[in-house]
Amino acid sequence: MRQLGLTLSLTCLLAAQGFSVAADDTKPGQSAVVTDRVTCSLRPKAEEPADPSSTSAIPHSEKFVAREHFKEDIASSAAVKISWLGATFAHRFIGKVEDDSGGALLQTLVLGATASDSEILAKLGQSHENQLVDVWCALKQQPNGSGGALDINAKPNVFYVRDIAGELGAVDVLWGGVGWEIGASPVGDKPRWPAGTRVFSR
Repeated sequence: MRQLGLTLSLTCLLAAQGFSVAADDTKPGQSAVVTDRVTCSLRPKAEEPADPSSTSAIPHSEKFVAREHFKEDIASSAAVKISWLGATFAHRFIGKVEDDSGGALLQTLVLGATASDSEILAKLGQSHENQLVDVWCALKQQPNGSGGALDINAKPNVFYVRDIAGELGAVDVLWGGVGWEIGASPVGDKPRWPAGTRVFSR
């Protein structure tokens, strides 16, 4: 088969009850751009006082520690049900610590045909990179596989994220029935993402 130590402040703004597909001249076989607005931040809400016992220069609430969130756990109490973490993901990404940038606005590209990472990145241009906190934000909206921004019908959801070595990799999440399956792979030139794959970018 392919919790939450920090307090996450999540705001999800979904246009037209989930997705607003641009009704332009997109033709069959081409990619359709779906504007899915998801804003996520690790910073406390304004009404939440800072922890007075904290003595660190940068409050812990402004850091996203991957290993504190991405854990195999399908219990009902899990912040996000994760049934499988791939070895490549664990090796390349579980050690990451990110600064919370204050929130990100994510958009989605739905593939109309099979495509390679290189083809997808060329289409996305400069806005292709995500952070792991973006992946977690999307998962938090659908912790039990409910409907939302992420596809839950056996199609991959792909995020391009830099690993602990600074190399760009493809992180893919797939709902496996009892939990999310999270994998990672190097960026390549061979077509491997099927039509219907959702690619998230900033």
